[in-house]
Amino acid sequence: MVTAPDLTGRYDRQRDIVPAERLAGLTVTVIGVGAIGRQAALQLAAIGVNSLQFVDFDVVEVANLAPQGFLEEDLGRLKVEAVADACRRINGGVEVSAEPIRFRRSLSVGQAVFCCVDSIETRRLIWKAVKDRVSFLADTRMSAEVVRVLTVAGAAGREHYPTTLFAAAEAHTGACTAKSTIYTASIAAGLAVGQFTKFLRRLPTECDVTLNLLTAELAVA
Repeated sequence: MVTAPDLTGRYDRQRDIVPAERLAGLTVTVIGVGAIGRQAALQLAAIGVNSLQFVDFDVVEVANLAPQGFLEEDLGRLKVEAVADACRRINGGVEVSAEPIRFRRSLSVGQAVFCCVDSIETRRLIWKAVKDRVSFLADTRMSAEVVRVLTVAGAAGREHYPTTLFAAAEAHTGACTAKSTIYTASIAAGLAVGQFTKFLRRLPTECDVTLNLLTAELAVA
């Protein structure tokens, strides 16, 4: 007979950084579970988020393996289902709702939202739909080795964030072979989850953080 492991000390080393009482009853929605979204989902499951919701209509393709970290056995699966399974393996107690659809205004979301999509137009749609329904929003953006994390967790963020939703024609377009790497995505996800834990501790969050890994430049607003 296999004895279940004792997990009582699971969160001991993060207790003062990730307040468990603030996570209780909190649902976190991740919209887009590709490069950054998948990494954010895994980190959220690991830190003890009890209820996760994933929204993404896409399936895992060969081109997703290296930059997004999916397993070869995930090929052809819906991304939301593959990520949900990975989160359950990390944290057997997490409740996951996998929504294999495009985001729509009528979709119910959690109190915290991670926007990990690759279109300014979709970001604008998400913001209009959730701005009056959420307490925290992190928008992650990536181009090659440059990441940008925008956080809305108070009045300053709510004022600044809409100014970053520029016209799609103004978006930077780079070579399709220089868009993302798993290490850049992991860092972007970590920055976003870090802002989330500051929100949980009721600490001030940064509205706008840009990190260029190639030039080792960090800009904070």
